[in-house]
Amino acid sequence: MKIRRIIDEQPITVPELRKILQVIESERRDREKDMSYELRRSIELINHISTGTVERSSELVLRLAEIENVTPIVAYRIADLLPKSREEVRAIFGKDRFAHTTEEIDSIIDLAIEYSE
Repeated sequence: MKIRRIIDEQPITVPELRKILQVIESERRDREKDMSYELRRSIELINHISTGTVERSSELVLRLAEIENVTPIVAYRIADLLPKSREEVRAIFGKDRFAHTTEEIDSIIDLAIEYSE
């Protein structure tokens, strides 16, 4: 097994990951190279759970980042999960140090619903 190292780390949304995996899949097919079991399962899963487009999810992340006390990582999680209830939003924030107001949570839900359509 080859040992690899992390060169760079950058958060992406699920639609962005789907696009990357589609490129990898098409390159492997063009070169008639087999895909590993893990890659095939990853592609299946992403195609199953991914909703929306790269542009809309990126735009949602930017709009969420404008809300006070929403970190970029949490904005990406919200864009991926598109929560529809206060409990789901609170679960995403998890161990956050900030106490989020009901208005903040409701605005996050409104944005998630707007971008899920």
